[in-house]
Amino acid sequence: MSARWPDLEVLELLVAVAEVGSIGAAAARLGVSQPSASTSIARLERRLGLALVKRSSRGSAMTPEGSLYVDWARDVLAAADRLRLATDALRAERSSHLALAASMTTAEHLVPRWLAAFRREHGDVDVNLAVMNSAGVVEAVRDGSRDLGFVETAGAPRALSSATVATDELVVVVAPGHPWTRRRTHPVTAEELSRTALVVREEGSGTLQTLVEACRARGLTLAEPAQALSSNTAVRVAAMAGTAPAVLSRLAVLDAVAADDLAVVPVPDLPMRRRLRAVWAGGRRPVGHAADFVVVARRDG
Repeated sequence: MSARWPDLEVLELLVAVAEVGSIGAAAARLGVSQPSASTSIARLERRLGLALVKRSSRGSAMTPEGSLYVDWARDVLAAADRLRLATDALRAERSSHLALAASMTTAEHLVPRWLAAFRREHGDVDVNLAVMNSAGVVEAVRDGSRDLGFVETAGAPRALSSATVATDELVVVVAPGHPWTRRRTHPVTAEELSRTALVVREEGSGTLQTLVEACRARGLTLAEPAQALSSNTAVRVAAMAGTAPAVLSRLAVLDAVAADDLAVVPVPDLPMRRRLRAVWAGGRRPVGHAADFVVVARRDG
């Protein structure tokens, strides 16, 4: 009998279409491709023998049958969410441990403050933190080895739930005396930066991904890097030594800039703001100690 039940994912997709009025927008909200979303809805319509969605060049609207089905789908999704939350809560109550993973920028500059606040409020919880790049965090949360992660990726990771806890900005930094520090009337441009061999973070880091995506949005491709290094500290030291310009989180260079060991170079046509996100597997909200930690991070972010 269960083989005839619609998947919860397609019900969630159908509800999203009703709310945003477009299959494409609904697919983007849920992190799936538009062709996959269209195929899933068409498959559901064939299985039910009902037309649920009216498609047009101006978007998508529900048929009368579709509107009724969406109301039922909301009830099913709400019940499924309650079941998941209840199950997770039972599991959380049996554990006094919280396994965290954090990307390097977040771990170096934000997590210590969050941990201190969390321990003041939840001193009985044993917290274990693993530090890795954003790709590693996502994989650790997906495979269940970490309860909660913090990443700096340009977009929300697929197949995980997420919440923004803080914002950050990447900046271009150079050693004092670099020719770019004397650019006043003609600032460095995005195109010029993209053609320059930079010191960057390694593949899989949220910092590199944000830089690549910012350039790609302007039709630019990064030149081969002068160096690709696996920590913010290594990138910062290389830039201070004059190896090449570097791109790092503003959080990671505050002290070096204040000490005049590095100088920030404005690139007005390449804004690189990003969200720092908590990520977890499962439903729309974290539960147990993970939920408590997200509250602390959002409050102190």
